[in-house]
Amino acid sequence: MILILKVVFGISAFLVVHTYLIYPLLIKFISLFFKKDKVLTSCNQKVSVLLSAFNEEKVIKERIENIAKLDCDFDNIEVLIGSDNSTDKTNQIISEMSLQFKWLKPFLFEKRRGKALVLNDLVAKASNDILVFTDANTFFKKDALKTLISYFNKEDIGGVSGRLQLIESEMIEKGVKEKNYWDYEIFIKKSEGRCGILIGANGGIFAIKRNLYKKIPADKPVTDDLFISLNVINKDFKFLYANESIAIEEVGQKIIHEFKRKIRFSATNFQTLVLYKSLLFNKNLLLSFSFWSHKVIRWMTPLLLIVAFLSSMFLFIWADEFRVIFFAQVLFYGLSVIGYILDKKGVSISLFSIPFYFSLANIAILIGLKNFLMKKHSIVWDSTPR
Repeated sequence: MILILKVVFGISAFLVVHTYLIYPLLIKFISLFFKKDKVLTSCNQKVSVLLSAFNEEKVIKERIENIAKLDCDFDNIEVLIGSDNSTDKTNQIISEMSLQFKWLKPFLFEKRRGKALVLNDLVAKASNDILVFTDANTFFKKDALKTLISYFNKEDIGGVSGRLQLIESEMIEKGVKEKNYWDYEIFIKKSEGRCGILIGANGGIFAIKRNLYKKIPADKPVTDDLFISLNVINKDFKFLYANESIAIEEVGQKIIHEFKRKIRFSATNFQTLVLYKSLLFNKNLLLSFSFWSHKVIRWMTPLLLIVAFLSSMFLFIWADEFRVIFFAQVLFYGLSVIGYILDKKGVSISLFSIPFYFSLANIAILIGLKNFLMKKHSIVWDSTPR
């Protein structure tokens, strides 16, 4: 019995360490054996930029103006904005600005259906062979679009993700650690992209070849950017990471907003996993290894943490060496509770806030898993206030 518990603890603890520490370092090392993809010095591809919006009156005008200032040839670009039955001034703003910019094409849908179905319609209406996906609250740097599409210089390149740079506004709660976590994710994405197996594009800035777009399901809520990008690598095309193609987005103003967002994405991630379960045992072994390591094990971390805690708690009675391990876990979760209390008071101390954010993220995944299993996640949702 003791041996079984030790094996159970060892496996669960190893998998958590693997997904958060070993894999990032290992994929970085593996990426060093891949040549960095050359980009085109000049790029004349025709591009369709797609954006789904719902009640974005606060940012949509500024977003369109941001696109208008990009360093690119607008004779080769069309921007399709689909309003998902917005009830504020979004429709009015888009319509008025389409008179100013001939490349702007508004589509004002009269029924709320969700981002996924809006994107399906926009792709059907797009004219060009390269599709660029972005969001209303994401702002491109001047050369971001030109840099992004310059990577499409080989037949085997199916998708490219830009770098999403999160910034904090003056309204941000001090306890929000999303930006720190995102910097860690960028480290992994850069390595995966160099290997051509980026597992999940940045939703605010990525592009794919039109013929690799697969309609997002209308009846199963999925994570749209993950669904679209997984289909590219599932068809044996490379998905790269363009670190120089930068878009800017503000992190959530309140940690509760990020918590709800993570719950929603967790539920839709599990649904996306079901639809792409073939990637778990793909002929490209590195792809499958990365999919397991970066996504699947990460999504299972809350369960692994529970198993590790319970097994070490029982071993605490029979094995002296596990007393330190058990108390270390109790200490970590104790720091998380203190971090929660400090966050409520608007105080951020890394010793407490990092364990708190880690615990909160995994609680969100656990709730998302429950929602997925109970089919309580919806294809229609409101964007995170930013």
